[in-house]
Amino acid sequence: MMKITPVLCRAGKMDNYAYILTDGTTGVSAVLDPSEAAPVIAECEKQNIRPAYVFNSHHHFDHVEGNLELKEKYGAKVVAGAYDCSRIPGADIGLEDGDVFKLGESEAQIIRADGHTIGHILWYFSADKVLFTGDVLFNLAIGGLFEGTPEQMWNSLQRIKKLPDDTLFYPGHEYTVYGLNQIYGPAAERYAEKALARLREGLPVAPVSLGEEKICNPYLACRDFGEFYQMVVS
Repeated sequence: MMKITPVLCRAGKMDNYAYILTDGTTGVSAVLDPSEAAPVIAECEKQNIRPAYVFNSHHHFDHVEGNLELKEKYGAKVVAGAYDCSRIPGADIGLEDGDVFKLGESEAQIIRADGHTIGHILWYFSADKVLFTGDVLFNLAIGGLFEGTPEQMWNSLQRIKKLPDDTLFYPGHEYTVYGLNQIYGPAAERYAEKALARLREGLPVAPVSLGEEKICNPYLACRDFGEFYQMVVS
């Protein structure tokens, strides 16, 4: 079983999440999307972790700015989507859609998910039933279309929707409050109640199961591309 530690970065500004992933069998660790180095290093030192890898979902500065400092301090290899390697600081290994990357005994399937950017990848650990969505899928929302088209984002979300309902997803930002005014119905009210309780305690809303997200996230609940298109262009 993989241990996952969220690390809040750029608190009160962009509210990014970096994640420290540690394989339960071998103890091999990685940092996913280090928005900034200092809080990640502080947590690594607290847990006596020396990450062997830095994983990136996409090239935006608020997901990669800690790459080089972590690489220098720990000798970590930077792993990213192949399309993005020229845009990601310190990239060592490029992965294609469908590739499998091993973190110790934990295996991540790489899912390319264009839309927010071109070349964005998701990290899906099927045995652990966890998915890291970067800036494609947030709690109750999705990422903005910086490089891709609505159709590309729609197709990426359909790939996510095909994953098992009991998969827990971890997004790249704490943006839940922005989605709360877009939801309605009993299931959404329960979601909102749990989310607000966690936020009041200073905790991440994630992880949430994809099954719950499919019901409550209005972008995942769209019945067809036309309905989705109206939402993203309005």
